Amino acid sequence: MVGVVGVGRSRRRGRPPTVLPSSAVAPRAEHSVSCWYCDCKIHSFNDIIFNLGWRYARYARAWFSVGVYFSVVALVGISVMLLWDSIGAICFSDRSFTTWLQSLLASSFSMSVIDIVAIIISTVLSIAFHEFGHAVAAASEGIQIEYIAVFVAALFPGALVALNYDQQQNLPLFSMLRIYCAGIWHNVMLCAVCVIMTLLLPVVLNPLYMSGDGLMVTGVPQTSPLSGYLSAHDVILSVDGLNITRADEWMNVEKINSHNLLEDSQSGDTGSRKGYCVPNSWMDASKNLWQINDKLSCPDDLIAFKKMTGKGIDKKEAEDKYCLIAKDVAKLKKCGNGWRGIEDDRSNFACLEDEYCLVPVLGPGFSWIEISYARPYSLECLQKEGNSSSSHVDNLGFSPCQGTFVYVGDMLSTAHSIKLSSYRPRWTLFLFIADIPYILENGLSCLCHVSAALAVVNSLPVYFLDGEAILETTLSYFAWFTKRQQRKILKVCCVLWTILSFVLFSRTLYSVTLYYGFV
Repeated sequence: MVGVVGVGRSRRRGRPPTVLPSSAVAPRAEHSVSCWYCDCKIHSFNDIIFNLGWRYARYARAWFSVGVYFSVVALVGISVMLLWDSIGAICFSDRSFTTWLQSLLASSFSMSVIDIVAIIISTVLSIAFHEFGHAVAAASEGIQIEYIAVFVAALFPGALVALNYDQQQNLPLFSMLRIYCAGIWHNVMLCAVCVIMTLLLPVVLNPLYMSGDGLMVTGVPQTSPLSGYLSAHDVILSVDGLNITRADEWMNVEKINSHNLLEDSQSGDTGSRKGYCVPNSWMDASKNLWQINDKLSCPDDLIAFKKMTGKGIDKKEAEDKYCLIAKDVAKLKKCGNGWRGIEDDRSNFACLEDEYCLVPVLGPGFSWIEISYARPYSLECLQKEGNSSSSHVDNLGFSPCQGTFVYVGDMLSTAHSIKLSSYRPRWTLFLFIADIPYILENGLSCLCHVSAALAVVNSLPVYFLDGEAILETTLSYFAWFTKRQQRKILKVCCVLWTILSFVLFSRTLYSVTLYYGFV
């Protein structure tokens, strides 16, 4: 969700001014409404912003001068990468930059009420900080601000700062660049602030929250496939034996599982790489049960397994399947090469002589995920630990309320269906504010993504955005180009990157609608 932002485009060098209010007696707010465009012009902050920028003009100019160099490099770099990526998509089917940009523009937020509110607030703050940069940069150059407009054009929200055209005409080129690059520079700095605040969260939250020993579940919708296994305030300790402490680690584990699943499906292997050392006595009893069922399928509460050798599935015994209880098998010693991290005494993957390495038989697109969790805030757990009086929850490694379950299904989409936080309250008394760290983490992440997306979009030489003004002013430095040549270069660049940007946004919008099932 990115708004269109920037300074008054029609007021650049060499263009006639539009009809805009220029006197001090202009009304406080004016509105323009049409079938595709409506805006609200605000004059209330003109004097405040101008006085601020002019009072600290020396420092502001130095600050925005750094932003000029950064923005020009960003314009060239991002434009070249987008062009190269588009060429590569046609010739080499490689869209690494486009994939990154799509992930930046469409962050992996679930469509919950909290996340929608976070996106809206982040968009408003990012656009406001962007326009504040333009306004202060103009004021530091002595340019009067005529108004600040908030508008909606063809369903896209945005804002702009209209400047005094006559004063702007007399500015040096570099001063104009300081004004045009200020919005991008402020968005980048806002991202830096979000990153710093995220890094400081453990220190700020430490008095009331603890982290580093698992992920606390802050919400499990009833539609989530994991709703039957996890509930709010449970703590996920590990996935497939790998301890996880951050939400990004949770997502990375599921991406690796999906990648391994894709490799197995391409090779025609229907078995998992994760095996268990099952005693021969279990196998004999299970084989008899399967034969009783006419070798059709296992009962609903059982999972089919088959043998694995050091080279993979034993082809000679592929017809032999064993129906076993998943939660009982998960307690056995592990084998196979699909486990990423085992830290207990079962880490030796060699089975004994009276055991055989069995792997689950999975359907197409299904993964076998073993998740260990704890319920330190449950009443039963507090009573067992004898801490119900102090309500202090710590030392999950020795909690009597731990458990392990096996989930079989599409884990990549399932991973997005629950809300996780790296922080959990130190005392059950503060469970009512358990969601505060999640809101802060997601809020800062959302603000960083939106602000970065705004900076990237405005760095492109696209019509009506900052990139067009920056490119036009930069071309004026090249004296060997005539004015006519500069206009042609500007037109070609703007047309090309506007088309590429439109294609990118269309693909991003389509991907988002597919992901959330809107189409």
